[in-house]
Amino acid sequence: MDTKVAPFARLIEQFERLPGIGHKSAQRLAFHVLSMTNQQAENFAKIIVDAHEKIHKCEVCCDLTDSDLCCVCSSPSRDRSKICVVEDSRDVMAIERTHEYDGLYHVLHGAISPMNNIDINDITVNKLIPRLDPDKVKEVIMATSTTVEGEATAMYISRLIKPLGIKITRLAYGVPVGANLEYADEYTLVKAMEGRKEL
Repeated sequence: MDTKVAPFARLIEQFERLPGIGHKSAQRLAFHVLSMTNQQAENFAKIIVDAHEKIHKCEVCCDLTDSDLCCVCSSPSRDRSKICVVEDSRDVMAIERTHEYDGLYHVLHGAISPMNNIDINDITVNKLIPRLDPDKVKEVIMATSTTVEGEATAMYISRLIKPLGIKITRLAYGVPVGANLEYADEYTLVKAMEGRKEL
């Protein structure tokens, strides 16, 4: 098909905006969408709109959910004395796949990055600190990425928490330096969680 056909070109352009999708992959996805029946295409579009309208941040941990509380915060079986701080909801999914961590989470939705004009007010630290009652929370696990931004964020948050007298640990470096948690395999994450060190 001629990519000068405007609706097709726009479709390719939208797919190219997705992370990790190059021009050829965008073309394949566009052709796949065109091969759908009208009903399939409408259902697909409705699912995207539905997800966008219904998914929001959990009132407590800021993870993504379609309820007031996410399934972790609302679970009575979770250990409420531990909070694992991560940059992104994808990191929660990665850690949950290990089936080894039984505590709570806090999702920052980013990391401090002066180069990208992201400061402490652009992430959800203001929702984390009020959760840290030293009588209930005994450990905060810093599981931000091992990038410069992730390390800076972990250190900044640690300095805010230290005066509360709560133990602060950092994932061990079974996770490669500079890597994102979402790409680590389950075994590596288990070992990183087991080998966490106090900050």
